[in-house]
This record gives sequence, C-alpha cells and structure tokens, in this order.
Amino acid sequence: MAWIYLFLAGVMEIAWTVGLKYAQGFTRLGPSLFTAGAIAMSMFLLAQSLRVLPIGTAYAIWTGIGAVGAALWGIVFFDEPRHWTRLACIALIVLGIAGLRLTSLE
Repeated sequence: MAWIYLFLAGVMEIAWTVGLKYAQGFTRLGPSLFTAGAIAMSMFLLAQSLRVLPIGTAYAIWTGIGAVGAALWGIVFFDEPRHWTRLACIALIVLGIAGLRLTSLE
C-alpha cells in the first residue's frame, strides 16, 4: 500500500506544480485553491508512504515523478522545448525512479 500512496503523492505533486502555473503567482482564486489542496494531499500521501518506505527512496521517487510529470506537461500543454537532449534527461530520471523501486527492500 505504501507504494500506491507514494505514486499518488507523486501524481498530486504534478498537479500542484502545474497548478502553480495556472494560479499565476496565487492571483487567481480557483487555481490557487486547487494548488493548495493538491499540496496538502501530496504531503499527506507522502507521509503515509514514509510509515513504511525509507525516506531517501520515497523522497527521490516522489520528486522524480513530479519532475517528469511537470516537464512532460510543459512540453505537451505549454509548448516547452522538445529537444532530444531534454527528452533523454527526462528518460534518465525515469530510469532512476525505476531503479530505486526495483532495488528497494519493500
């Protein structure tokens, strides 16, 4: 169950990171409330996963999911650069996440 919590925490990290863009410096009420809620949910789920998982593994995977998700969201929805070197670096983060998961004791 801890891995499910961690995955969902990562998804919520993507949500709040993207929400920051739409909140425009917390000047838009709806996106700002969404972002605050997503932050709270992400932290709650991360905390639940940390009851079982090692902090270093969980934190690295949580931030990795958020980084990859936010980068891909930016590429798809904000027309951010799609250069092959950027995509290769994103792939390296994914490999790191997978490696941490595969070598975890839990």
